[in-house]
Amino acid sequence: MKKSTLALLLLAFTADFLIQLPARVFAGPAEDVQAAMQLLKSKAAMLGPPSVNGDEAVAGKSLPALHFGATKMNNNFVLVDDVQKEVGGTATIFVKSGDEFVRVATNVKKDDGSRAIGTILDPKGKAIAAIAKGESYFGEADILGKPYVTGYEPIRDASSNVIGVYYVGYLKN
Repeated sequence: MKKSTLALLLLAFTADFLIQLPARVFAGPAEDVQAAMQLLKSKAAMLGPPSVNGDEAVAGKSLPALHFGATKMNNNFVLVDDVQKEVGGTATIFVKSGDEFVRVATNVKKDDGSRAIGTILDPKGKAIAAIAKGESYFGEADILGKPYVTGYEPIRDASSNVIGVYYVGYLKN
């Protein structure tokens, strides 16, 4: 009798654990995006304050060179790849160039598998509308033809000018 009671308790515990496991292991998409954004911003802040200094070619385009401290972000994938390694998903640093925001560091991939550097933030999307007002955007977005759950926040220089955008996102299932 004791063995069957123990087996039943063990089965009940295991079943309860397995039923709750997905909730414990996988936070919802919104929570994942918030956590990834905080990680990206904190890692960038550890490098130093954001600024634009000079120009550098990215995917054949001459763009303002975005820096965090002394670390140039243009064509530098360490920060975005570190975030991806820690929390999955995708991460991007955009720089403001005229009226556009251009990917200068990203692990978002184009259809050919290459990094989508040099591509622009959708000029008709909800994210750029929020960024243009100096606000953040968290929600769904189409990125290069694929649906993502995303977060976008302005990158501001010491004078509070928007000089770029932080992005994180997870491919929507």
